[in-house]
Amino acid sequence: MRLSHTADLWWKNAVVYCLDVETFFDGNGDGCGDFHGLAQRVGYLDEMGVTCIWLMPFYPTPDRDDGYDITDFYGVDGRLGSSGEFVEFLRVARDRGIRVIADLVVNHTSSRHPWFESARASRESPYRDWYVWRDEPPPDGPKGVVFPDQEKSLWEYDETAGQYYLHRFYKHQPDLNVANPAVRDEIGRVLGYWLHLGLSGFRVDAVPFLLETDGALDADQLPDPHEYLRDLRAFLSRHDGEAVLLGEVNLPYPETMRFFGDEDGDELTMCFDFIAMQRLYLSLARKRPDPLAEALRERPAAPEDAHWATFVRNHDELTLDKLSEAERQEVFDAFGPEERMRLYGRGLRRRLPSMLDGDMDRVRMVYSLLFSLPGTPVLFYGEEIGMGEELGAEGRNAVRTPMQWSGEGNGGFSTADPEKLAAPVVRGEYGPANVNVVAQLRDPDSLLSWTKLLIRRYRQCPELAWGRYQVLAHGAERVLAHRADQDGGTVVALHNFAEEPVEVTLRLDGLEPGHRLVDLLADGSTPVADGQVTLRVDRYGCRWLRVVKPGEVFLP
Repeated sequence: MRLSHTADLWWKNAVVYCLDVETFFDGNGDGCGDFHGLAQRVGYLDEMGVTCIWLMPFYPTPDRDDGYDITDFYGVDGRLGSSGEFVEFLRVARDRGIRVIADLVVNHTSSRHPWFESARASRESPYRDWYVWRDEPPPDGPKGVVFPDQEKSLWEYDETAGQYYLHRFYKHQPDLNVANPAVRDEIGRVLGYWLHLGLSGFRVDAVPFLLETDGALDADQLPDPHEYLRDLRAFLSRHDGEAVLLGEVNLPYPETMRFFGDEDGDELTMCFDFIAMQRLYLSLARKRPDPLAEALRERPAAPEDAHWATFVRNHDELTLDKLSEAERQEVFDAFGPEERMRLYGRGLRRRLPSMLDGDMDRVRMVYSLLFSLPGTPVLFYGEEIGMGEELGAEGRNAVRTPMQWSGEGNGGFSTADPEKLAAPVVRGEYGPANVNVVAQLRDPDSLLSWTKLLIRRYRQCPELAWGRYQVLAHGAERVLAHRADQDGGTVVALHNFAEEPVEVTLRLDGLEPGHRLVDLLADGSTPVADGQVTLRVDRYGCRWLRVVKPGEVFLP
């Protein structure tokens, strides 16, 4: 680790909070969240400890795919406010020391984008080659439909164009031809524009699909797609040396490492750890940490100037596609027993508290894992208060419901009539009457208070973000124990996946008589004898412990 570069690597110990402007807070009472409303809630995020806001798409859109079908990469959707209100939000966030990143969705456009409308109108259009066209779908083209319940083919015939076009996602989202240098140049201009306005980077949507050249003419003669990713990172760094590219790469570890740039670390700054996330749910289903521990042992170290991003869930379905069919069925049986709780046969459209039947000990343990495992933690809005899903909403929208600010009408999200809301509010046990920010701000035992404590301790423990990580061996099979070491400091964490208390005896190399373990999440300390210590962990419990040397004064 290069200590002189820690300021540049702000994302190494960031707390990232993903939100959809449309469903976060309505500042003008029209039923749709907006930047004016979001600016009013920046203080809440700051007080929680958030250091980076990740915005889901806010660009002009027909909104057929929650904003991921874009008609203008340089604009702000009118429903969410003006460009001026966007910049004002950035200023408010910056004043609080919070950086902002946004979704970069350049794998495809909306079919209503002016580029595509021009491209389909004529083969002579300058935008014709900005998309991938064929007279007939090629037999050796890309495989695999992303949304099998909605689409049966990756190719759609366009009557006006007289050809088929490629769409990895929905047919109303034609793929851009990233093999075309003009398209790559335009993507660079898009990045430069938003960086100039004040963004600190981008979460890059569907990275493997973005780099795919299977549908391109003479694909075998194209340069390595990763060369383009390196160019993109270099372009970003020239504009802002501290800006980041956070990549959505749902691949096995060896393949994901290529998107970091392998050992060079000159491509993506961070990659989401989809493997550990999926193994976490398998561990929860089995009430044993083995699958998660195995993933953590298998996971390669990120390059020096790169990092993994950890998460419990994101804005999509909770994908389980990297588990075996039998393992996936175990998770379905435990957390998605009803067909309506599942999506595409590969994932769940539920949030954690409802999957765990409201067992808050267990929920707290999972978020303790999120903040103590190696990687940058990423929260999805509403997780900090334990929001549930609305299964009456379509598909992925089950978890994209309005933020629940209070127990009042519409959960305090908007003063508009309920039928005008951008999305339905969660009903039932996890609705605003029972789960909301206002009530939890007043309750020191709430999940929100717990999340704040975890964030505060995480920020106080540089070992967790920067240190060497090790899964610890011991005899308690239901407990995951790990340690992180950095610059002479050590933090040990234990998590009990069982519903009964457990005693764990750990051997901690390098510790001598007189050392003690001081609890970071509760009061208390435990002396270490001959490098060995026995600790009790409650049902679904978690403990973070800092190693304190003899005579050292510890200030939590």
